[in-house]
Amino acid sequence: MAKVLHLFRAPRKRAPMEELKDARLLEQTGFDGCAHARPGGGKRQVLLVDIETLNAVGLEPGVIRENITTEGLDVNALKIGEKLTAGEVELQVSAVCDPCELMEEIRAGLMNELARRRGCSAGCCVAGP
Repeated sequence: MAKVLHLFRAPRKRAPMEELKDARLLEQTGFDGCAHARPGGGKRQVLLVDIETLNAVGLEPGVIRENITTEGLDVNALKIGEKLTAGEVELQVSAVCDPCELMEEIRAGLMNELARRRGCSAGCCVAGP
């Protein structure tokens, strides 16, 4: 059974991610208070990465700036349009997240290591109370 292990948000662009015990998701926006939230329905409202990928490349959760770290869910195999439920929130996969040059700031060669494995972006379709 898949589960959510960690929740993160960026208080400011390029600032370290902060781990949250719980998060408030805003419909068609993303995590409340996250600099990466996209009001109005942008593709990258929430970034999902699985712990299995992080372990395979020797990274700690939150380092590659994901909002949600999962376990038991192959995030990289999700299809665009697929819907996921986490608690009272419904997310819809909107894009594959290609690794960017910021990954090279974490570790030389990481951009290549994460090719086709950086996770996926999702939009918040239905937010919980």
